Amino acid sequence: MSLVAIVGRPNVGKSTLFNRLVGMRQAIVDETAGVTRDRHYGKCEWCGNEFSVVDTGGWTTNSDDVFESEIRKQVSIAIEESDLVLFLVEAATGVTDYDAEIADLLRRSRKPVLLVVNKVDSGEKMYDSYQFYSLGLGEVWSISAANGSGTGDLLDEVVRQLPKEEAPAEDDRTDLPHIAIVGKPNVGKSSLTNALLGEDRNIVTPVAGTTRDAVSTYYNKFGHEFMLVDTAGMRKKSKVNEDLEFYSVMRSIRAIEHADVCVLMIDATSGMEAQDMSIFNLIQRNRKACVVVVNKWDLFVKDSNTLRDYEKALRSRLAPFDDVPIVFTSVTKKQRIMDVLDAVAHVWGNYSVKIPTARLNEAMLPEIENYPPPAWKGKYVKIKYITQLPTAFPAFAFFCNLPQYVKDPYKRFLENKLREHFDLTGCPVQVFMRAK
Repeated sequence: MSLVAIVGRPNVGKSTLFNRLVGMRQAIVDETAGVTRDRHYGKCEWCGNEFSVVDTGGWTTNSDDVFESEIRKQVSIAIEESDLVLFLVEAATGVTDYDAEIADLLRRSRKPVLLVVNKVDSGEKMYDSYQFYSLGLGEVWSISAANGSGTGDLLDEVVRQLPKEEAPAEDDRTDLPHIAIVGKPNVGKSSLTNALLGEDRNIVTPVAGTTRDAVSTYYNKFGHEFMLVDTAGMRKKSKVNEDLEFYSVMRSIRAIEHADVCVLMIDATSGMEAQDMSIFNLIQRNRKACVVVVNKWDLFVKDSNTLRDYEKALRSRLAPFDDVPIVFTSVTKKQRIMDVLDAVAHVWGNYSVKIPTARLNEAMLPEIENYPPPAWKGKYVKIKYITQLPTAFPAFAFFCNLPQYVKDPYKRFLENKLREHFDLTGCPVQVFMRAK
């Protein structure tokens, strides 16, 4: 699929234009300069033509932003891999030194460029756009990304200049599982994403809160194929002071809601803290499959039984949903990162499994006969039949004569027996009692 990159200096409206092109509020928009850091991909459809759009961070030099050099690297990569560049400038401020610098970079890149003047909200502001002809990039396209004026003509020109598509892209497929990497700030989520992809896809620094948007990437290596979603770190509500971090946390929560498998990363040196448990409970409440990754294992002081004892203590914290794979890694040293992929693939297989009704009844009815539900007020519950429900996660209906008398302890017994007979590791299991 053809790729269109949106570049420009900070705060000219790149993310606003990106959101308008993809048709949803996918990228965080705020008046603060430097909100976007990583490359952020989306899909745009115009008059039957589909193409990918990439939003980039604002290009600056000699600023106070500690992420400046990393953002510039991400912008350069986006320009290099794109088929067409939308160079966004702002009408009110006119031509700045940064604009001239980016124009020079784009001329050297030899890529097709459309010079787009944003924030032209009225007829009078149209005259402010003419000064940008001095950049020597050809025709000027005046738009307002906020209210959409001028974007139709711009998209017509984008479609005209893009190379014609031969075959559908691999990542057009909607049946791919979404794998969300979640956790507290600074546990190594972006480092794991980059290590799996084999490239510096997301910015990594020691500063907590580097990643802001939930960034999706198509992954197809080593026999695994899925969408990998790197998310912003989630802190306690009481510690979230600024709007930007609030939006970032909301994007991370939405990523969990839309994911199929969540990779919960924790820091080996600090262990499973209260905030890690909150994120784990959020994954449980949304009925998502889970893999726990203990990162920075190389920094942990070890003896012969350390791993076994650590895993035992961790499972006791996760109880009652302790049937989850736990992988110990060191992302910076590339230790056991492929084990994470194997665990994710295994859990996804369990999450999407459909167990035949005959096998279910064959395995579970003898267990129920050996240990029937306790009598309630002199009445006996008789379970006759079990079937799997057509839900996204493993859910089972047990048909009986008095479903209202089956209490939670017996439902947990049934869940444990299901896990004993069928491989449901890493998956939430729900048991429903239905009247026959």
